[in-house]
Amino acid sequence: MRLLQVFVPDDTRDEALRVLEGEDIDYVLTAENSDRSDGDLVTFPLPTQAVDHVLTSLREVGIDDDFIVVSSIETARTPQIEQLEERYVNGEEADDSIAREEIQTRALNMTPSRLTYYAMTVLSAIVATAGLLLDSPAIVVGSMVIAPQVSAALTGTVGLVLDDREMVRGGLSSLAIGLVVAIGSAFAFAWLVRFSGAVPSTIDITAITQVQNRISPGLLALIVGFCAGAAGAFGLATAIPVSLVGVMIAVALIPAAAAVGIGLAWGHATVSLGAFVLVAVNAASILLAGLAVFWYLGYRPSDWTAGTLRGNVSRDRVGTLAVVVVLVLVVIAGAGIVLGQHVAFDNEVNDEVRTVLSDDEYDGLELVEVRTEFNDAGLVSDETVVTVVVQRPADEPYPTLVESLQTALEDRTDREMTVSVEFVEGATTADDTAGPSQ
Repeated sequence: MRLLQVFVPDDTRDEALRVLEGEDIDYVLTAENSDRSDGDLVTFPLPTQAVDHVLTSLREVGIDDDFIVVSSIETARTPQIEQLEERYVNGEEADDSIAREEIQTRALNMTPSRLTYYAMTVLSAIVATAGLLLDSPAIVVGSMVIAPQVSAALTGTVGLVLDDREMVRGGLSSLAIGLVVAIGSAFAFAWLVRFSGAVPSTIDITAITQVQNRISPGLLALIVGFCAGAAGAFGLATAIPVSLVGVMIAVALIPAAAAVGIGLAWGHATVSLGAFVLVAVNAASILLAGLAVFWYLGYRPSDWTAGTLRGNVSRDRVGTLAVVVVLVLVVIAGAGIVLGQHVAFDNEVNDEVRTVLSDDEYDGLELVEVRTEFNDAGLVSDETVVTVVVQRPADEPYPTLVESLQTALEDRTDREMTVSVEFVEGATTADDTAGPSQ
């Protein structure tokens, strides 16, 4: 529920009051006794979903935004309020979206101070790094809860769709610098952990499941980023608590940024590259999806004229939006090509491994997992590491398996391979050999 206070000049009072009466809105008219004595102050309660519609109607009859106050109230009891609630909350005009002014204020109010924002970014990156190295999903989730990136991402997208350049600069710069701070913090903490002996310096970080999920991204990573941005936009523009969707945005950014830092600390360029691609594509996807959702919900710049696209297009109005959208599309397209190459390579590897294991001499083996290092198309290294995990009968040797896999994979992909095989010992239990129970 919202309480609106609108200054109505004398020359537009009759038209404004007719708008309110036409909408069956109960109002109180107060004479203005301040320096602005050429009008009256109109106060009236509204359901949250009706604010944007009513303000738009008032603007159409000449009411300016010079003095409009929208405040939150718990409840209101006026003769027509129940009919308004039925109409805008439960009826045909029901809509969860909030007014343009309110969404702008909500986005700005989400933004913490610089100290708080960057301090929480550092803490979330350190927690995410610890969670990845410990292979603990619970700790990684904890890092997402305290990450503040939702404020920067949504402030930037709201600024873009409402043509507020200050919000655009503040939001996008905070997002970019925050990710750099997260990567730097993760690197510093991972380097300290590695060389302090807290974990063995020779540990294979690519064998850690939580790290694997961030350094070998697939095309589904695009879906995660788009869904995170869309959820954030719907959360800000409706009654959904933004704190809930903030975790979703952090899911797409903070663990991947921590994986970049871990790769740098271990001197593993391929790990850092794969995770950085994931960070870049998710950040771009969040911005693009958020922009699309806000636009779909009807949010436009304050001086936007409905029904004429050509009349709204100007260098000043769409310049910033066009530049950001082009950059975002370039990032998504470039990352999409890289991810597509990796996915194709990963599919080739998996198909060829299954082909090799289908030979009669490997009948006793069961494929458990294939781990493929991020394929950088030779940008960092010409060699790719592939780890094949298979289950075998107890104490059964397969001395030619590694050589067979390596030869087949190199022939199939035309790339140098380092192939390792991890055996999981299979065992037959008493239950497996027993006959059917009577």
